[in-house]
Amino acid sequence: MTDAITGEILSPSQLNTLARGLLEDAFPLVFVEGELGNVSRPASGHLYFTLKDARAQVRCAMFKPKSQWLGFQPREGLQVLARGRLTLYEARGDYQLILDSLEESGEGALRRAFDQLKARLQAEGLFDAARKRPLPAFVRRLAVITSPSGAAVRDVLSVLARRFPLLQVDILPVPVQGAAAAAQITATLRRVAAAGRHDVILLARGGGSLEDLWAFNDEGLARAIADAPVPVVSAIGHETDFSLSDFAADLRAPTPSAAAELLVPDRVDLGQRLIGLQRRLSGLQDHRLRQWAQRADRAALRLNALRPQARLQACVQRRDEALRRLRSAWTQRLLGHVATLRHARAVLQATRPQRRLQALRDRLAGFAPRPQAAIVRRLQRDALHLRGLARSLEVVSPLATIARGYSILQRENGGIVRRVGDVAVGEPLSARLVDGRLQLRVDGIAAAPDTASRD
Repeated sequence: MTDAITGEILSPSQLNTLARGLLEDAFPLVFVEGELGNVSRPASGHLYFTLKDARAQVRCAMFKPKSQWLGFQPREGLQVLARGRLTLYEARGDYQLILDSLEESGEGALRRAFDQLKARLQAEGLFDAARKRPLPAFVRRLAVITSPSGAAVRDVLSVLARRFPLLQVDILPVPVQGAAAAAQITATLRRVAAAGRHDVILLARGGGSLEDLWAFNDEGLARAIADAPVPVVSAIGHETDFSLSDFAADLRAPTPSAAAELLVPDRVDLGQRLIGLQRRLSGLQDHRLRQWAQRADRAALRLNALRPQARLQACVQRRDEALRRLRSAWTQRLLGHVATLRHARAVLQATRPQRRLQALRDRLAGFAPRPQAAIVRRLQRDALHLRGLARSLEVVSPLATIARGYSILQRENGGIVRRVGDVAVGEPLSARLVDGRLQLRVDGIAAAPDTASRD
């Protein structure tokens, strides 16, 4: 064959190569919808078939591994939507579609509508992570919006009863499939959210095709989930299924059973946690009691250090110091009065007025007993105060105890004998009594303290 442009003669392979280049440049990506025919899958794993309508057909190939990830089983007569590039198989001169994806025709339209609505709501910020609310640590009341006869509600109730039977669960029945399902689910969700009785709302449904789950891709439902004042958990379909409710919800669970496990704690784990907290509380209580006991011991040691003799000595010193200051003050006042009298006498001697001299003598005679009387009253008050202190000290004094018939045993080095184990046989001791001391020697040691006898 001669090339019309260059005039060069082409071989069949060269012609097919040029045709292949023209096809691939002119149709880099095409979408073709048609009916499957001549479906075959050889041992290589590749998928071969034709797409046809009432007037024509085109050969198609889908190579492994893309053919292994199809969500349906290709079969004769199935209406599908194919996406790929147009090329030419040079060995036979047949042109064909090499496919990147293949989906059922109805589901493909739904998928495009889903992607478009998702992109629009995402651009509005409806799916932003910043607006999602955390779940409460412990859910008390749970509203489950689902079909009352489906497997999802049975799975949810079974998991909740096993993990946390104290939870209050309200099942709100709604249709989860069909043309009116989305409106009823939305209305129920808004009514439950407005009531304010529940801590969390759970949307649950079992698995299915994209068309079966389409009620949960409704724009009104997605906006109702986003506007709900309480957290909403979405558990729609299987782990690989995604809906707009999943994106709008505060938490998406892969399955209804997984949602139930996420909502409540395991009672076994909770019991172990409570046991751990109880042990920790007991440990803290023991530690605090030990601290208080140590403080009490230190206070007792400080109290023992403040002996009655030391307190009595301190009181005596304070009394002596008070008497010294009192005597010093009255002495200064008397010296002042004496100086005044001397000055007055000198004035009288200088002027010799007999009446003034007599008046000053009378005045002096009146002043003379006043300092002495003041001193006597002050001393009497101090003496009464000291006698009161002495009586208080006498109550706690060891001497008062001795006066009641007891004695104090002391060793030669002056140490006090408190226990039988403090002395040895033959050791000399002294017993202090109210009127003197007795010199003793230990002849033997028994269980009672009366085995010591005089030497």
